[in-house]
Amino acid sequence: MSAKKVPGQAPGAPLHRTVDKTRKEDNRKAAVKQCKRYWGPNYSHGATLECDEYPFATTYEGAAEHDYDPDARKFNFSVRPIPKADNGAGGSLLLSFYAKNRLIDGLEDGFIVKIIS
Repeated sequence: MSAKKVPGQAPGAPLHRTVDKTRKEDNRKAAVKQCKRYWGPNYSHGATLECDEYPFATTYEGAAEHDYDPDARKFNFSVRPIPKADNGAGGSLLLSFYAKNRLIDGLEDGFIVKIIS
């Protein structure tokens, strides 16, 4: 999508943590739907791969954001199948980041993601 402006990369458009179980599950379902769309129904290759998404499923800006906020851009997220172990490790690091930085649920406590290569 050429108009995609994924949040979380600048202070003016941060990500926000959610602890709502239903919202996190909806974010994951929306991401998996797109993994299946682009890589086929067997994208997981016998459960060796998982659908990784950005923004994270644990954020209000996750893949299902449009379902909760009609003003949000539809499909304003990215997905890709990655090894299951890598996805699990990334999730553990993210939860550790939330705890270490005391990020709370809600739109008042935003954070950005900076990739350094």
